Amino acid sequence: MTLEAVLVVAAALFSVGLYGAISQQVVVMVMMGLELMLNGVILAAAGFWWFLSPDPTGQVLLLVVIAAMTLEMAMGFAVATLLHRSRNSDMTDMATDLSR
Repeated sequence: MTLEAVLVVAAALFSVGLYGAISQQVVVMVMMGLELMLNGVILAAAGFWWFLSPDPTGQVLLLVVIAAMTLEMAMGFAVATLLHRSRNSDMTDMATDLSR
C-alpha cells in the first residue's frame, strides 16, 4: 500500500461524509457524515505519519484526536436523543433554537 492509495481512500471517506452531512436533514445522519469526514482526515494524517516520519509522536496525536472525536460524537448523540425525546422530531430544521 502506498501513500497515494491511503490518501485516495481518505479523500473518498471525506467526500462521502461531506455529501452525507450536506444532503441529510436528520441530526443523526448529519453526525454520521461528520464522523466519516473526521475519519478521512484521521486516515490521511495516519498515512502521512506512517509513510513520512514513523515516530511515536504521531500515534499519540492521532489517539488524542480520536478520543476528542469520540467525546464530541457522544455529546452530539446525547443532544439528538434529548431533542427527539422533547420534541418527537430529529430534523435539523426543528433544532434552530439550539444555536441561541
